Amino acid sequence: MSKRQKVQLAVSALKRLYPLELADSSWDNTGLLVDSSGVNSSSTPLSILLTIDLTSKVAQEAIKSKTDLIVAYHPFIFRPLKSITPSGGSQQDSLIQLIANGVSVYSPHTAVDAVQGGVNDWLCEALESNPTRSVIEPSKVTEGAGMGRVVTLSQPTDIVDLVKRIKEHLELPYIQLATPPVLNSNLPPRVETVAICAGSGSSVFSGVKADLYFTGEMSHHETLALVESGSYVITCNHSNTERGYLKEMKAKLEEELLKQGLKYNVDISREDRDPLVVV
Repeated sequence: MSKRQKVQLAVSALKRLYPLELADSSWDNTGLLVDSSGVNSSSTPLSILLTIDLTSKVAQEAIKSKTDLIVAYHPFIFRPLKSITPSGGSQQDSLIQLIANGVSVYSPHTAVDAVQGGVNDWLCEALESNPTRSVIEPSKVTEGAGMGRVVTLSQPTDIVDLVKRIKEHLELPYIQLATPPVLNSNLPPRVETVAICAGSGSSVFSGVKADLYFTGEMSHHETLALVESGSYVITCNHSNTERGYLKEMKAKLEEELLKQGLKYNVDISREDRDPLVVV
């Protein structure tokens, strides 16, 4: 089997797991964005690298490890390119090197957000095991899929406990918590409903009422508006709400590839990380 055939089988597996019709095509750029499967063809097992962001460090990591296909959650190519030159910046330099070394790039992005069992459902599991949930913006093509989730907890839960659960689930030492200005000091602060959106939740949360809003990032004024209305806000930095899901993606993809009898190596990038850290 040729390298091109192996890459196409992997792409087909990704499309089954994360159907592109679930992605928000009005602005997102998903699918096989770079096809270098005809370059440096070999008969070795297909090598796949999972990452949230395809940075220059991740690109070099992929080239050094002889990766055939990078699955980058965020689109590596987002805005239209009018030319590709070595002086076009870090992205274009990486693009040239990836193509020259036979590395293809696939991005599923908002298809992973929307699908049942995707990143937003994975975030729901941070709150409690198999919580009751509903979709904020239901998909028009697949029942049960769509953008964002609202979780109704089985019982009112102390915000301190939820903070601990989220930190453990995301494997983060610190997160950011915004607290409503008025609390009844005689009662522990309890949460019953949680609105969830991986990445940036502002537009998805519009019109949604919840005790807690859990996302990667929100603007200063959006956060203020929510806490002034009596809700909590938890933010964790944009990609920190997405990166932990790569372990789930790895397991799902390996299962799909195994069904096809395809020899493969699927790894998670060691160079991929959120650009912001607490210092």
